[in-house]
Amino acid sequence: MAKPKEMKQMVTKTKTTDIRTLIQKSVVELGKALPSHMSAERLVRIALTTLRLTPKLYTCTPESFLGALFQCAQTGLEPNIEGQAYIIPFNNRQKDGSFKMEAQFQIGYKGLAELFYRHEKSLALDMQVVKEKDEFDYALGTQSFIKHRPANGERGASIGYYAVATLQNGASLFKYMSKEDAMKHGQHYSKCYDRKTGNFYNFTPWNTNPDAMCMKTVLIQLMKLLPKSIEIQRAMAMDETIKTKVDKDMFAVPDNTDWNNENGQPQEEAQMVDVEAGAKEDREPGQEG
Repeated sequence: MAKPKEMKQMVTKTKTTDIRTLIQKSVVELGKALPSHMSAERLVRIALTTLRLTPKLYTCTPESFLGALFQCAQTGLEPNIEGQAYIIPFNNRQKDGSFKMEAQFQIGYKGLAELFYRHEKSLALDMQVVKEKDEFDYALGTQSFIKHRPANGERGASIGYYAVATLQNGASLFKYMSKEDAMKHGQHYSKCYDRKTGNFYNFTPWNTNPDAMCMKTVLIQLMKLLPKSIEIQRAMAMDETIKTKVDKDMFAVPDNTDWNNENGQPQEEAQMVDVEAGAKEDREPGQEG
């Protein structure tokens, strides 16, 4: 009889083989939905790396995992690459009221930065966290400015966030939000805030990595002021979505995420699932705030 450790290895090997087979069997059809820079073989490698870093994705439906994988491929934001994008296990409510583990596509704030740099009018983007011991000042209006001198040594707790975008025509725009304002924005707009308890759901990025979420919130607000390409608009529309089919245009596939219960209230059970400890340091999941 196999030992528990051996059984676990056998199960993992079987699941790895299954997902590899699933992708390779569909290589011809799926290949049509891939951008020119992405081969089916590379997609398989990305899939296996993603599963290795977040083993709980094995519990998600294959359809949703492939959907998230192809959203990554078509936006050109690869999971596991410096926090550009993430595929997150999500306990999603179904039409019959039951729950099913499905994979959700999320863009990290570094992914938004990557999308900014692809725009023909972009030149530079600076994103910073303001700490309580830093020298910081800013002003809005006709003579707007932002000045920030980080403190030496221990800088203290985070108190604010800003992003500065410079365009090729010389224009420069910035957005600053205090931590309090960014967190309030998340509480108002984020689907993972439980208004009943007054807390963000466990294991969601707003709870585990608030700095990354606040930075993403600031960057999203700034991008609303900047020239946006169709690519950026479509990518942002796919952020935080679950799609259970693969298409040549993943933007056109309906989002299957259901955050609400039958009364239209945020569903506490519909939350992202904690990933394995080994993957935590590698991720800063991005989620719309």
